[in-house]
Amino acid sequence: MLPSIEQPAFKTAAALGADLRAGRLDACDLIEETLAAIAAHPDKAIFIEVTAERARREARAARARLKSGIVLSALDGVPMAWKDLFDVEDRVTTAGSVVLKDGAPARRDAALLNAAGHAGLVTLGLVNMTEFAYSGIGLNPHYGTPRNPRDSKVARSPGGSSSGSGVVVAAGLSPLAMGTDTGGSVRVPASFNGVVGYKSSTGRYAMDGVFPLSRTLDTPGPLAHTVEDCVLADAALRGILVPEARRGTVEGLRICVPETLVLDGCEPAVAANFEAAIERLAQAGARVERRLLLQLAAVPELIAKYGHLLGAEAMQLHRHRVLGPDAARMDRRVVRRILLAEKMTAVDLVEVQQTRPRLIAEVDAAIGNAIVAFPTTPNVAMPIAPLEADDEVFFRENAKTLRNTMLGNFLDWCGVAIPSGVDKDAMPTSFLLSATHGRDVALLAAALAAEPLIRVNEV
Repeated sequence: MLPSIEQPAFKTAAALGADLRAGRLDACDLIEETLAAIAAHPDKAIFIEVTAERARREARAARARLKSGIVLSALDGVPMAWKDLFDVEDRVTTAGSVVLKDGAPARRDAALLNAAGHAGLVTLGLVNMTEFAYSGIGLNPHYGTPRNPRDSKVARSPGGSSSGSGVVVAAGLSPLAMGTDTGGSVRVPASFNGVVGYKSSTGRYAMDGVFPLSRTLDTPGPLAHTVEDCVLADAALRGILVPEARRGTVEGLRICVPETLVLDGCEPAVAANFEAAIERLAQAGARVERRLLLQLAAVPELIAKYGHLLGAEAMQLHRHRVLGPDAARMDRRVVRRILLAEKMTAVDLVEVQQTRPRLIAEVDAAIGNAIVAFPTTPNVAMPIAPLEADDEVFFRENAKTLRNTMLGNFLDWCGVAIPSGVDKDAMPTSFLLSATHGRDVALLAAALAAEPLIRVNEV
């Protein structure tokens, strides 16, 4: 049976790191237990490739360091899984596709994998994803669709495009996973699987060795059980021994709740759990401000009129594939979405490129140093069967799922998705905290303080 919400909580990355440093846990034993759990797990669509020998080699090195009193980071010896967009030396990066399988192996690790190695993190392998990272639902016809572990009876969407990154953490197979976020691809899987996901500001992490979707909008980010784990991962990946974000109090914290677009049409449990969390934050002393932010509605209006920057960049990258014989070997839904950008003209693209900075400046001025709060997704994870059966249902649900998160990418925000409760079927809902570009430390500190109040009704 797949793990369910009733099962005991899995150990966090922070707790595992502490146990490793204290000698209560051996790094090699941890990896062997982890690899055995992966092998025994019924869902074989979570991993595209398990790098078992590399994991064992890195665990042995971590054990030797820790026994000699050398600690590279708070996560030294802790396992981490990676979305199949990150280059691993001597391995072909497939980006969830079969059309890249015959390509040349990577000559070196992606910059972030290299940084993780310097922090002592152990590479478990590459996890599944939407082909070429182009969907918020997480289906993959080539490697199978990872099953959302929060429902043991109905196969539900894992969220995308970092589907395996969300599922591998929620299933307890890895305490950390790295994803990427271009329109919500870290925060949506976090929402659907009931874990925490951190979307970094663009430019915070090196993108060398990451297969792109949109070079303008792509941002990597970790998924984990807690905000603390994401804070520790952020520090490790940036080569910082002591995290900059510290847990404080929500008293006096400015929280802006937009009343434009993001609360419209939310499922009852999503709305109820969000409002209950906002009320708890207000009672704890947060300064909650509800206001119209008309620029949020202007974003989808702009995209509907002129097209999406993401679409144009995806079309430029994959034009030879979607207009050639490779299209027949690709997910039809991904091909269809990419081809939408064919309608964009050069004038359309310039219009989007020139309007985006203006909207960002207007929203930044309106928000200031406040933390923005709204539901991560207006819905919970939906059953997969109707999505597979009808492409129109798929595209409608995909647009709804990405509606809130894509705003953060377009406006160049950072964001943290935190579980906020469950619905009548015990499916997770999620609460999104966001901040303007570059305010990652302030955002993570706010998320550390707010997390206990947001997660009160999680189970």
